[in-house]
Amino acid sequence: MIIMSMEIKITRTSSPKAKPDQNDLPFGEFFTDHMFVMDYTAGNGWHDPRIVPYGPLQLDPSTMVFHYGQAIFEGMKAYKTRDGRINLFRPYANMERANISNERLVIPPLDVDFAVEAIKTLVKFDSDWVPEAEGTSLYIRPFIISTDPYLGVRPSLTYKFMVITCPVGAYYPEGLDPVKIYVESNYVRAVKGGTGHTKTPGNYAASLKAQIEAKEKHYSQVLWLDGVEKKYIEEVGTMNVMFKIDGTVVTPALEGSILGGITRDSSLALLKHWGVPVEERRVSIQEIYAAHEQGKLEEAFGTGTAAVISPIGELNWDGRIITINNGDIGEISHRLYDTMTGIQYGQVEDPFGWVVEVK
Repeated sequence: MIIMSMEIKITRTSSPKAKPDQNDLPFGEFFTDHMFVMDYTAGNGWHDPRIVPYGPLQLDPSTMVFHYGQAIFEGMKAYKTRDGRINLFRPYANMERANISNERLVIPPLDVDFAVEAIKTLVKFDSDWVPEAEGTSLYIRPFIISTDPYLGVRPSLTYKFMVITCPVGAYYPEGLDPVKIYVESNYVRAVKGGTGHTKTPGNYAASLKAQIEAKEKHYSQVLWLDGVEKKYIEEVGTMNVMFKIDGTVVTPALEGSILGGITRDSSLALLKHWGVPVEERRVSIQEIYAAHEQGKLEEAFGTGTAAVISPIGELNWDGRIITINNGDIGEISHRLYDTMTGIQYGQVEDPFGWVVEVK
């Protein structure tokens, strides 16, 4: 167990980096001056929390994470408000989800409160890296890796929990312009009973082949179908997905093979708050195409931390291409984006208590 009063030791860098132009920020390329590190040892638990200069790790070539992939990660953001405050969006939900991944990957659980406190401490220490240009934010990547130097298939006895951060602009070059999505009918991402509901690196490695092939066809992302019948919609590569059909927002239910997105959950809460009908259930790709043919498919959009809300303007399923809402952003997509980002940046009332200020 973590002792809540455990001190986080801080070592300041002696070589601060030049900061990138915040008006031209790519996603995930520039990293801040410091990172958080904490170790786990069987018998001692999590210990030695520290903030140190950002830099390479020294690991044995036999370190288990390289060979057996026992690792998890999270993704979240910090936002600079107009009056200079720094907000985190639902950090406790992220760290609770991290422990869901930890349980499935047999990684020792984190103390959620302490993990959030560590993130707040790191963001505050590197607060001058939080960009303030419109649409920018500080991306936060907490992750855990197994660190035993051992070649044998078993859970590691040692781990590192780390947090790195980077200033970012829009995830998709299209921004709020609708993206084109390729429906994957060959490869599969996950099945019930596997690790599809977790944020573990192997899920993303398994998706790369399909993603590359989709991009060769000039599509931004892949829409995954279920791994058994290849008929039911699961999620987009970096987002959960929602469809507005005849006035009702429909999204695949969480049944063990897709990630329970924080932005997905937030979107559903907002929709219900507004009185918009919502259904979480199995939804087939055939149903989506039939709704389009009947003129009932009004909108489609992805939800995720990186892009927040990403409207979908085109789907390609086995060469059958449909255009959604004339390729324009829909009313619900736009309202969700404006409200969610408004809450994150402190410009819109937060009726749910989602925002946690870094002080």
